[in-house]
Amino acid sequence: MGRFPPDEGNTVTRKMLVVSHVGRDDALEAAHTVIRTLREAGVTPVVASDQAEPITAGLDVAPEVLAHGVPADDIELGIVLGGDGTILLAAELLRGSGAPLLGVNLGHVGFLAESEKEDLQFTIDQALAKNYQVDERLTLEVSVRDSGQEIFRTFALNEATVEKADRSRMVELALEVDGRPVSSFGCDGVVLSTPTGSTAYSFSAGGPIVWPQVQAMVLTPLSAHALFSRPLVIDPGSSLAVEILPRNSQPAVLWCDGRRGVDLPPGSRVSATKSSEPVRLARLHPAPFSDRLVRKFSLPVTGWRGPGETPS
Repeated sequence: MGRFPPDEGNTVTRKMLVVSHVGRDDALEAAHTVIRTLREAGVTPVVASDQAEPITAGLDVAPEVLAHGVPADDIELGIVLGGDGTILLAAELLRGSGAPLLGVNLGHVGFLAESEKEDLQFTIDQALAKNYQVDERLTLEVSVRDSGQEIFRTFALNEATVEKADRSRMVELALEVDGRPVSSFGCDGVVLSTPTGSTAYSFSAGGPIVWPQVQAMVLTPLSAHALFSRPLVIDPGSSLAVEILPRNSQPAVLWCDGRRGVDLPPGSRVSATKSSEPVRLARLHPAPFSDRLVRKFSLPVTGWRGPGETPS
């Protein structure tokens, strides 16, 4: 029945991770479609352990479960059904495996997704045929130290954000680049962003949009009470640090991609460097980033005539 019969001469079973927004019926229906199609094609569908119950409810085909006999290194591709938040979850699940992520946007902007929900079958077909290119995206390695001891370590695909924990108070921070102080001020926080994350929280805070091919890190203050509080674009070989000044009466909080967080006591220190493990995104429609920017943000381009054209 499957349009992509398995290769009888190939003894290696192909496995693809299916990650879905489990709070939306349309995403779960899409997950069922993907899982059934993969099975028909002789590819083993895999789901995360904490998504297994909602995804398999009412499903007549049983996928395997990630980490329950299926290591992440066995995954060929992650098919992600949802918005950017779901893609950030998938990046966490497949961290270090080398498997690319192929996103189908079922949310709003879906900046990281490659296709829309009406293109679901086409997307599955291209995944099965391995007909995609892979972009590597810079990620941050983020650590927190307190009293000389590391208390937290994680990564960030979009951004690491140091924020005030008490809405009624500012947090006092000192910023450092390559081991040297740059500025200190009271603020709502600071965003340490990748180029991928430059269209997310950093952008909302007034930071620049950085093309994904540019290797850089962006530091964007949040509502800083200072004369010098402009965003900084920094070489990826540099190291960034944010110190929670001891005079703070309340702790701050660190959030990475809005998913992994830790409290930051006064006197603690957050460091961020370029990670050696990028996130890989599968692309079906290679096109200039400017086209994606215009499409996702509905930017006005009326009147543009292109190179060499002159007004009539």
